[in-house]
Amino acid sequence: MTKVTILVPAYNEEKTIIQILECVNQQVVPGVSFEILVVDDGSKDSTVALLEKNPKLYTRLVKMPKNGGKGAAVKAGLAAATGEYILFQDADLEYDPSDYAKLMMPVTRFSADIVIGSRIAAPPCTRVAYFWHKVGNRLLTFVFNVLNNTTFTDIYSCYLMFRRSLIDPQELKTLGWEQQAEILTLAVKRSRVYYEVPICYFGRTYEEGKKIRAHHIIAVIRTIIARGLFGR
Repeated sequence: MTKVTILVPAYNEEKTIIQILECVNQQVVPGVSFEILVVDDGSKDSTVALLEKNPKLYTRLVKMPKNGGKGAAVKAGLAAATGEYILFQDADLEYDPSDYAKLMMPVTRFSADIVIGSRIAAPPCTRVAYFWHKVGNRLLTFVFNVLNNTTFTDIYSCYLMFRRSLIDPQELKTLGWEQQAEILTLAVKRSRVYYEVPICYFGRTYEEGKKIRAHHIIAVIRTIIARGLFGR
């Protein structure tokens, strides 16, 4: 039985947190057990109250004393996780947990070290959203592939799964959107079996709560280069 920690960072997600956790709890994958670890990043709405009223929906709740950003929540979650693998799950409804079975297949069949759920590689269903987001994602993925000699199609998919032993949370230097690039760079350098699988994507608009902006791409590219070329 392979144990996977589903790491759910949450900040002011009262509208979706219960629904997403219900979806996570519905997933059954032969040979896989799930630890559901929710990290509340100092929410100011009723997210924590809802979680505390529904303790059966998660294995453990980590409450950050104040809002430190998604990267801080991820570091706290990695420190608390006990699974052999980590799988990120956003607390909104952009990514569907019913894709877990696809993500687990390369692990159970091929002992993959890293699996990414790609929104680009023939996804069965993708909500049409922002053109420049797609351009930016492809640019980031291209730079990453050139520096790491890989062929990923979507490095900024939320569904990034990796062996927990590959990453020590204390070594992570970033706390912003660039942290995923840092984690993936370190994981790729320390492993050798990577897979992608197609997933569905139901992206939010800015009006619906989407947070990433165009200027975040600068820090991401800087992190890919710094970690990929210079190891810092």
